[in-house]
Amino acid sequence: MAIADVTVKLNPLDDVVIAKRPLLPRTTLQSRDGDITVAQMIPPGHKVAIRAISKGGQVRRYGQIIGFASREIAPGQHVHAHNLEVHQGELDLDYAFCEGYEPVEYVAEAERRTFMGYRRSDGRVGTRNYVALLASVNCASSATRRVADHFKTDPILAQYPNVDGVIAFPTKGGCGAHYGSDYLGMLQRTMAGMVDHPNIGGYVIMSLGCETNQPDDIIEIGHLGDGHRPQVLTIQEDGGFLKTVEAGIEAVKALLPKANEAQRVPVPASELVIALQCGGSDGWSGVTANPALGYAGDLIVKQGGTIVLGETSEVYGGEHILTRRAVSSEVAQKLVDKIHWWEDYTSMFGASIDNNPSPGNKLGGLTTIYEKSLGAIAKAGTTPMTDVFDYAERITTRGFVHMDTPGYDPVSCTGQVAGGCNIVVFTTGRGSAFGFKPSPSIKIATNSDLYAKQEADMDINAGRMLDGLSLEVMGEEIFDAILEVASGKESKSEAAGIGEEEFNPWIIGATL
Repeated sequence: MAIADVTVKLNPLDDVVIAKRPLLPRTTLQSRDGDITVAQMIPPGHKVAIRAISKGGQVRRYGQIIGFASREIAPGQHVHAHNLEVHQGELDLDYAFCEGYEPVEYVAEAERRTFMGYRRSDGRVGTRNYVALLASVNCASSATRRVADHFKTDPILAQYPNVDGVIAFPTKGGCGAHYGSDYLGMLQRTMAGMVDHPNIGGYVIMSLGCETNQPDDIIEIGHLGDGHRPQVLTIQEDGGFLKTVEAGIEAVKALLPKANEAQRVPVPASELVIALQCGGSDGWSGVTANPALGYAGDLIVKQGGTIVLGETSEVYGGEHILTRRAVSSEVAQKLVDKIHWWEDYTSMFGASIDNNPSPGNKLGGLTTIYEKSLGAIAKAGTTPMTDVFDYAERITTRGFVHMDTPGYDPVSCTGQVAGGCNIVVFTTGRGSAFGFKPSPSIKIATNSDLYAKQEADMDINAGRMLDGLSLEVMGEEIFDAILEVASGKESKSEAAGIGEEEFNPWIIGATL
């Protein structure tokens, strides 16, 4: 077989190609550089060596190092976990701060695309309009659930067509924490950001009363209420669980008319704040869906909008690509500092960041964190990195920014949405049933087999790129889909009622 027909080579420097279809042992791959005989079964999305690599030698994909050979590798052999490894700190990366910086060529304001969004009093724009219930502690979580569930059957919502629904933000934390600690402050910042969000038209805080995470502290750290204390219901003071639930139902009913006053109006695409997510990644993630999302992200940035990369643990080994694009040395150093924090953090537990690729990632063809990171970074496109934010910090800088989050999707996305993201775009190669209310989630399949299996969950099939669809056409399609969903079109996860279980704040302090 002609090697170009059945595999993909991403860069002239690469030592491997990626199988587009199953390659059987003894298959001959014909190339101008000489024939290669496949040594063993190579599944789709997996790597096959195209040149000899000595033990300890560098192995490249994307033109970048994805690991080191743990044994000699001959042309035609499967390159995977059995013969490819990394050791934390082995890479000698040239961060080259700002050397690749190129200013953005913005679209003229008069020519910018628009969507139909909710313009809030503080100037931010929502893509949805929910009423929310926030639990300050696990002990109040059942109450928030009970109130939200009431409105799934109460016909009163039909009277308020501009309200998308009533949702709960329960929590497993909120107590047993070090009072006054930075880590408790991070939880409070996260909770405040979820309800003080452009996709939320009104909210109630529900509390037990004696918890470490006091509602007044959430209100203070998040500057909630615009000078007026938001409504707080307290189980210990309001007559117990059932009476507090009844009070919560009445409180929501009182909020609905005000929330319903919000109207969709035309707003420029510069008001988009997009959370970039990938989960259940495979060997095609960095070839199809992620680069296509990156292209769409470039279009959003050129419109004056914002895209937010997260998952710092899945930037590891590829951070030099981002530091070169930083607008300043200070921004680049922020990212490097986060990388060093993650090295220290994982070593505290006797772990390494390279333990990140999950069993599912490896079945899909990914081997090392370097390889996974290089593919994940493609979601961020090519524009300059304008800022680096702490977890759940309010996003105030436009353009491409990075937020320090873990790689675990619900925790990562919680930080991005709490920071103000009004749309989530989620790429997957292994499959996903992810959603994240209050921000609609658009899911992109990296390959056509997955799309066929999970079409009811996938909004877009980027696998068509393997059949010849161009990066530009795919990126434009994703951009158009973002504008449609931002204007009110249901994403697949919304239509399925998914997105109420993913709120999961990052808790890294001691549980006392």
